[in-house]
Amino acid sequence: MSRGPGPALVSAPERLKLQGQKRQLLSMMHQRLMVAMLLFAFGILTVSGRIGYLAIFGADAATTAGGAAHAATRGDIVDRDGQPLARTIEAWTVAVQPHKVIGNKLDLARELARLMPEKDEADYYALLTSGKTFAYLQRRAGPRLVEAVNALGEPGIQLTREPDRLYPQTALAAHVIGYTDIDGKGVAGAEAAFDEALSDPRGGDPVQLSIAAPVQGALRAELAAAMTQFDAIGAAGVIMDVHTSEIIALASLPQLNPNVAGQGGAEARFNRAALGVYELGSTFKPFTVAMGLEEGKVTSMGQMYDCPESYEVGGRRISDTHPFGRACSVAEIMMESSNVGTAQIAQAIGGARQKAYLDKMGFTRRLDYELPERGRPLTPREWSEIATVTVGYGHGIAVTPVHLASGYATLFNGGLYRPPTVLKVGPDHPVARGERVFSEQTSEAMRALLRLVVTHGTGKKADAPGYRVGGKTGTAEKIVGGRYSKRIVVTSFAGVFPIDEPRYVIVVMLDEPKGTKETFGFRTAGWNVAPLVSKTVARVAPMLGVRPDTAREPDMGQVLPFVRLDEE
Repeated sequence: MSRGPGPALVSAPERLKLQGQKRQLLSMMHQRLMVAMLLFAFGILTVSGRIGYLAIFGADAATTAGGAAHAATRGDIVDRDGQPLARTIEAWTVAVQPHKVIGNKLDLARELARLMPEKDEADYYALLTSGKTFAYLQRRAGPRLVEAVNALGEPGIQLTREPDRLYPQTALAAHVIGYTDIDGKGVAGAEAAFDEALSDPRGGDPVQLSIAAPVQGALRAELAAAMTQFDAIGAAGVIMDVHTSEIIALASLPQLNPNVAGQGGAEARFNRAALGVYELGSTFKPFTVAMGLEEGKVTSMGQMYDCPESYEVGGRRISDTHPFGRACSVAEIMMESSNVGTAQIAQAIGGARQKAYLDKMGFTRRLDYELPERGRPLTPREWSEIATVTVGYGHGIAVTPVHLASGYATLFNGGLYRPPTVLKVGPDHPVARGERVFSEQTSEAMRALLRLVVTHGTGKKADAPGYRVGGKTGTAEKIVGGRYSKRIVVTSFAGVFPIDEPRYVIVVMLDEPKGTKETFGFRTAGWNVAPLVSKTVARVAPMLGVRPDTAREPDMGQVLPFVRLDEE
């Protein structure tokens, strides 16, 4: 049998062509394999980097968009003795990824409304069906809520940890410390004032305030008791070191809890001590007498003035609560808080010189110190004769309680103005040099005069046995509907203890106190803030290292010979 034709032979050129195509294919496959390996390696590096990032900054860093990182490194705030006032902790956050919810969204909305009733079922359902990829449900969530949400077993709900600001003393010194927003940025008080230092990722020492926590607590407690007793709408107080101008305590009521600052309302967040401006009445009279001494218009505490029942200036009648109706001395003018007598001293000084002194003490501008809450004083548009007179006894000018405390520190530290500070004085924050306002002689002469007010005058109820309180009461009518009200007042007391060797200023204020049965219906400062000062000094003086001594007094011989004590 014959065989059929065999397979055709491949020519040499064709074999070479096939070998070239095979090499090209192998090269292409090799290149693709290398690209795949590079992409795989890049993916591993990306995941590793992400894991490292989360290990350093926390698993919630992906969803907090930088705010958590801001809070994570935020430094502590402590009081002058190192007691913590603000620190950062890890808190729970409840969030949802609606597109990952696998359960019935209507049922889930009902459960969320039950656990977090801040929103209703419809709100939660709208969120779950919105198409959003991520939304917070609650930040700073409590452990019980976290446990209950976790029990729902819904994979679309996320429970993570993020840094949170904690104020362990709750309302203590809240208006000095301030608070942060939800992302850890300071928005008030020291938190805002020192936000850059507190947020420094390199860390560092805590911000140490001048506040003494025990003194702050005592001041706040006494203010709260007085506010309740006299049904006032608000209260404020400041305790300041006479020589360094450190604010040892600053309180404003209603109280604010910075842990839940948003729930306090505008009244609680408002800082009455540092931001609110008020006419503080007769507490200004010592400045007028000191100006008179400095200008040579007052030569002694026995200098006499005609003190009729009323006194006319610029077509206006000025009167006293307890008119003398006779000649009276400078000592009596202060002891009985005479507007008529003080008006004549202010006239002798003149508006230009009066304003110059007030300028030096910061009474005509916002105070230059650390807190962002700095009230702008209200002063006369024109320093006319009547304006000079009324400012002389504390009307027609409105300042903050911190202004007043700073002024009294100037008056009794030897006459040097130093701006207040909320930072503890030390090597990194030395005492300011100060600007001369009054002479040392004037400063010393005022001690016996203000002690007289407490021992024999309108401030008798401010005395704290052994602590030699000296100071001045002030009752100012509030403007209601464009006119001064006879029934709505602000009462204040500004003083120093111990007055013979001044160490601390105390200023307290009650806003719209009411008369009580115990005060016989009176709402003036001698009846409400003066007793408040007595109680507060008795509590805080031992904390500040001031020992009671009933044998010590300033030289009262400078003032007592010039008053008629038989008329008390």
